[in-house]
Amino acid sequence: MAETADDLSTPLGQKTARGKRRLRLPFTAMQALALLLGLFLASFAGFAIFGNNPMGGEPIARVALSQPHASDDKAGPVPAHPGQDAKDANMRAGSGEQRTVTIIDGSSGKRQDVVIGGDGSNSAETDKAAGETDAPVVAMAGIDPRLLEKSRYGMIPVIADGLRPFSVYAAQTDQAKAAKMPVVAIVIGGLGVGAAKTAEAIMKLPPAVTLAFTPYGSDPTKLAERARAQRHEIFLQIPMEPYDYPDNDPGPQTLLATLGPEQNLDRLFWHLGRIQGYAGITNFMGARFVATEEAMQPIMREAAKRGLGYFDDGTAPRSVAAALAAGQAVPFGKGDVAIDAVPTPAEIDHALERLETMAKERGLAIGTASALPVSIERIGSWIKTLEGHGIMLVPLTTAMLKSKSS
Repeated sequence: MAETADDLSTPLGQKTARGKRRLRLPFTAMQALALLLGLFLASFAGFAIFGNNPMGGEPIARVALSQPHASDDKAGPVPAHPGQDAKDANMRAGSGEQRTVTIIDGSSGKRQDVVIGGDGSNSAETDKAAGETDAPVVAMAGIDPRLLEKSRYGMIPVIADGLRPFSVYAAQTDQAKAAKMPVVAIVIGGLGVGAAKTAEAIMKLPPAVTLAFTPYGSDPTKLAERARAQRHEIFLQIPMEPYDYPDNDPGPQTLLATLGPEQNLDRLFWHLGRIQGYAGITNFMGARFVATEEAMQPIMREAAKRGLGYFDDGTAPRSVAAALAAGQAVPFGKGDVAIDAVPTPAEIDHALERLETMAKERGLAIGTASALPVSIERIGSWIKTLEGHGIMLVPLTTAMLKSKSS
């Protein structure tokens, strides 16, 4: 019956033709679909095989980035030349940005990273690694250019026109008064690493307090300039080998007793070029080095040659620095009391009492301390009492000269 109904609904003469279309149309669509799929697979395979794509066909995204300048709120345009990025980076480094330099110890082979400011005088190790031997001539503000000599590590001190850095960069004080009464000098060391604690020492302590800078830190030049602007005299700390080196490591370019004079002098020049305007140098650690005459003698000769004083922080009982300084006519001083060896208020106050007693007994005493907040606070309070106790606070250079004359 269904077949009869179908026949009645079919136009006359078209039954055979319609049956053929039902068989042919599905077959034609499948063929087209198969053809398209085959072309797609063939294209993909060809791209994967012959295309120069190290990602092997993995999807990737490309984003164009430009390096913003410090004074720009938005990123600038992408450089038109491929080498422009490197050139701009070098220009920014020369304008004061920080860089991290990996320094390999020549004795132990130990690798260490140190953050160095972008100033030309601070990029010596990077330039040396790149084959450069001449550093840009850059000097701190307020520095007598006659007392500077160009080296591959920047500008280093030198005697000129009869002037010595020890005398020119000594802080001003009443020398006649200091000669007649007991005096105390305070040396705050470890500065330059840690801008906040360095700034606190500079601003909270009176100008007669001497500040000793390590050669490290991101911008030692800026901090040293700030110290001198506040009328502090400054000394440069030279990292020297302790007995338990390298377990106890002062830092990159440490002077080592096992190295020859030329190698140690080269390292010394690296440190000397980090800042300018210092009246002398002092040891940073170095119990083994300062006790080794063969190692210390070239360093003391160089200090004499360059018109610098030498301060021994007093932590090495076997130090030969005093005898060598006398032989080279180098202005010399030695620390008597480590004020914050135990960094508590009570112990610091006891150390300051010992320093005061020593000054009254001998006419001269020198104390050393770090820039811990508790040290700065207790020393600052104690200094205010000195005048009432008949003691004068003087810069380290004044104490060194008085020690020589007494």
